Amino acid sequence: MKAKVIISDIIRRQIIDYIRTLLEDIAEVISLSDWRSIGSLQIIRDADALIPLHERIDENLLSEARRLKIVARLGVGYDRIDVEACTKRRIYVTHTPNVLSNAVAELTFALMLCLSRRMIEADRYVRTEWAKAGRPTLPLREDLAGKTLGIIGLGRIGTEVARRAKAFKMRIVYYDKVRRKNVEEELGAEYLSIDELLSTSDFVSIHVPLTPETTLLIGEKELRRMKKTAYLINTSRGLVIDEKALCRALEEHWIAGAGLDVFSREPLPLDSPLVKMKNVVLTPHMGTHTVETRRLMASMVAEEIRRVLTGKAPLNLVPEQRGIRFN
Repeated sequence: MKAKVIISDIIRRQIIDYIRTLLEDIAEVISLSDWRSIGSLQIIRDADALIPLHERIDENLLSEARRLKIVARLGVGYDRIDVEACTKRRIYVTHTPNVLSNAVAELTFALMLCLSRRMIEADRYVRTEWAKAGRPTLPLREDLAGKTLGIIGLGRIGTEVARRAKAFKMRIVYYDKVRRKNVEEELGAEYLSIDELLSTSDFVSIHVPLTPETTLLIGEKELRRMKKTAYLINTSRGLVIDEKALCRALEEHWIAGAGLDVFSREPLPLDSPLVKMKNVVLTPHMGTHTVETRRLMASMVAEEIRRVLTGKAPLNLVPEQRGIRFN
């Protein structure tokens, strides 16, 4: 009998089909929409592997999944997975680092360019005003060259952002709990305290995982330290920023604007104050939404599951499980 792999029905159909093709010789891949329903839990009881997207993997669900060997997250963040509970049950938890760094770094710069050159406003202007007699003139905008980019979290994604910043001739400063001497040497990045970074940067870009330490890392105090001409970019996790404080900062012009791909509540409610703000660029948590990146992520997830189902240890364990081997 083939092993059973449960995959989130929220994942795009072509990706589900691709993973199913990669595992069809050893596993039956079943997509489920509501993992908490009675019917779904009955199926999960016999699951050998789970591939969640936004689903919460906690004690309640794990207590039902008696055969489970691996939770393979399609993405790099895993804050919805109770890693400690999985470890107690000898269940591997993996994610997909490395392969998504370029895509997220590209979106980060897309948000920066949209803000610095007012691309959304310019597009609307061409569609509605440019051809009219007596049209208003758009204000001049800013170059990225010569500006200071402050990166909070200089891991894989943060480093890729720094590489692009160097190509744009920006000054690169960063804060991380671990000093990255190799990146300093390669890219000329300068290590600063978080307070120094906030007060000197023209753009602040966040690239940290969501942990108890980073939850609400950026609140009113931090936002007030930023320049009034500065922009905040977040492609990490919504709860890293105090969203209410950010809305106030944008409304009262403590900062010039923000580019946000992630939010404290997703999807972002249509009545959120952010929706109506003109000094914000919003995208729907789409940092990894490219054909190439999603296929690479799917391949990595499938390979991790195959390794575990054939008695091997996975390659991309989350940090809390690195070095662990379950027989």
